[in-house]
Amino acid sequence: MILHRAAPLLALLIAGAASAQQARHNSNAPVDFDADHMEVHDLEHRAFLTGNVRAVQQDMTLTADRVTANYTGSMANSGPSGGGSPQVHRMDATGHVVVTRPTEVAHGDYGIYDLDKRLVTLIGKVTLDRTGPNASTVRGGRLVININTNQATMDGGAVGGNGSAGKGGRVSGRFTVPQHTDNSATPAAKPAGK
Repeated sequence: MILHRAAPLLALLIAGAASAQQARHNSNAPVDFDADHMEVHDLEHRAFLTGNVRAVQQDMTLTADRVTANYTGSMANSGPSGGGSPQVHRMDATGHVVVTRPTEVAHGDYGIYDLDKRLVTLIGKVTLDRTGPNASTVRGGRLVININTNQATMDGGAVGGNGSAGKGGRVSGRFTVPQHTDNSATPAAKPAGK
């Protein structure tokens, strides 16, 4: 089944099951990270993480090849004696970007976690896989997840190209159908006039 760009029905389907199943994400929780390498440009308020980057905030994990963290404060002056404890505002991720939450895994070429707006955006060949009783897969060019409301919107367009669905920048997916296990046969219709 193919759906047009930013179809409201799709947004409801993507958000509906998750809001009932997932506990509310604490977007004020600290973000723990690890990487193979870190380079800090403190005057520019940026930290460049490269190689097997993993950033975790509560029950959400972002992994990528590279992440640029934009922050306020100072890494040099942080700690017990310094007053400039860095506060991250945005993380830009590139290369094999994966965002994992308790009931879903999303993949994309590029990712942005805007901690001020509480939005996670994945761009380029995006796939959203849901697990559990409402398992589904949706593909498109851009996915935006509002962490506070658990609402997600997928559209077919992406910066610099179409979604992985291909022609026309469309969103694609599949609806599952409840399986009926009722084995009782429907009574046969009686012939007319008898």
